[in-house]
Amino acid sequence: MPGPVAGSKARVYADVNTLKSREYWDYEAHVPNWNNQEDYQLVRKLGRGKYSEVFEAINITNNEKVVVKILKELYQKLTDYDIRFYMYELLKALDYCHSMGIMHRDVKPHNVMIDHQLRKLRLIDWGLAEFYHPSQEYNVRVASRYFKGPELLVDYQMYDYSLDMWSLGCMLASMIFQKEPFFHGQDNYDQLVRIAKVLGTDELFGYLRKYHIELDPRFKDLLGQQSRKRWEQFVQTENQHLVSPEALDLLDKLLRYDHQQRLTATEAMEHPYFYPVVKEQSLSNSDNNMVSSGNTTAR
Repeated sequence: MPGPVAGSKARVYADVNTLKSREYWDYEAHVPNWNNQEDYQLVRKLGRGKYSEVFEAINITNNEKVVVKILKELYQKLTDYDIRFYMYELLKALDYCHSMGIMHRDVKPHNVMIDHQLRKLRLIDWGLAEFYHPSQEYNVRVASRYFKGPELLVDYQMYDYSLDMWSLGCMLASMIFQKEPFFHGQDNYDQLVRIAKVLGTDELFGYLRKYHIELDPRFKDLLGQQSRKRWEQFVQTENQHLVSPEALDLLDKLLRYDHQQRLTATEAMEHPYFYPVVKEQSLSNSDNNMVSSGNTTAR
């Protein structure tokens, strides 16, 4: 029989929804106000993706053009700075949604839209998102397999925003090592095995003991005894230009079994890996302020 479940509470933004009115987070009681779908007419098909087709449409009441959905793949050829920049922008999105008491629960490349010309990033597809409440147990059947945190794979339901940070860590690993996806499990059981082959089984069993998690017996035969690998082992000639000591340090602090040990979005944004991005953005803001001041003086 499984032992008692050890409680866990988010290290940040834990009481956001506790302090807000019920109507903020009780979406099941919300009645959406739908626009009139008859006002829109499809004009032409623009393209299709794995989960959607994209159409140009028009609002016949005002002739306004609309697009149903556009997905842009994150993994085109990105430079080291590009990866730092877009990961930083994604962290901004995650920190904001976490600060509003929301877990995204499906962070992955297909849910990131990028306009490379405008250097704009958007985190999309909030269908699996959920409001966080301390001590609440959540469904573990969320996130896509390659980006599922260990807590989901061992059926630990008292997770929090840190689940999104694991998923972001998986994205970072696949980008800097050019291995997509980084943890490539054939099913949920194999997914945990793939993780253990990198992070080792000693820390996994320590994590299970800490939270009183009883492992599915099937896992015990599959896992065996795995030693922890050093991140440097994944550096090769073709990806070494994307790997730096700061990148490996950040990755190590995101991909932790224990969800409470992972960096929060705010902490990750303060990591040295992002110093070049922060420096550029501060210089850009400074230049904009100077232009603004110049305009004011001119008046």
